[in-house]
Amino acid sequence: MAFYRDRADAGNRLGRRVARLGLQSPVVLGIPRGGVLVAGGVAAAVGGDLDVLVSRKVGTPGHEELGVGAVVEGLEEPVVSAVGRRLGVVPADLRRLAERSRAEMAREMALYRRGRPFPTLAGREVVVVDDGLATGVTAEAALLAVRRHRPRRLLLAVPVGDRQTARRLGQLADQVVCESSPANFVAVGQWYDDFSPTTDAEVLALLDRPSGHRATA
Repeated sequence: MAFYRDRADAGNRLGRRVARLGLQSPVVLGIPRGGVLVAGGVAAAVGGDLDVLVSRKVGTPGHEELGVGAVVEGLEEPVVSAVGRRLGVVPADLRRLAERSRAEMAREMALYRRGRPFPTLAGREVVVVDDGLATGVTAEAALLAVRRHRPRRLLLAVPVGDRQTARRLGQLADQVVCESSPANFVAVGQWYDDFSPTTDAEVLALLDRPSGHRATA
């Protein structure tokens, strides 16, 4: 049985959980695309500034869902995943495999930011949001990138995720908020009634809401 109707429902419920932490005007960064829809609910619940942090998985040729690493805005080098390390992927190989992911990352950065600078994170509470954690490689890259900006506090918030992945990422974040971590976790989509692909138009509509919050430089 699914836990969430869709990403909007997940964001509203996760937002209520994060709101209990008493954060002070945090920056809420959604990982495109699906994570932005969840982040919208979180930002509304905590009164935070909503923005995006583009992080893209690097897949194995022929098995794109098997993430051997990730690229993220703000880091020059790709991040090797636990799967990539087990497969013996070295940085030089990952840089070659990451070319397509970098191109898509650049496209999303240009489309979603439209000339806006990356938000100021130094000294602020920052919440990184995705729609779920499986291998967690895109979230891992996002946390590493945000940490370089010296936030006062760094949190990762997801509606559902693998327990072991959440524990591992707790070494990178000051706190991980994972509302649901079922013992029989297999894939993120199994816990949503509607896990259809998020479109660019949906992301832009959320970022362009007049009543929404915006992180400013």
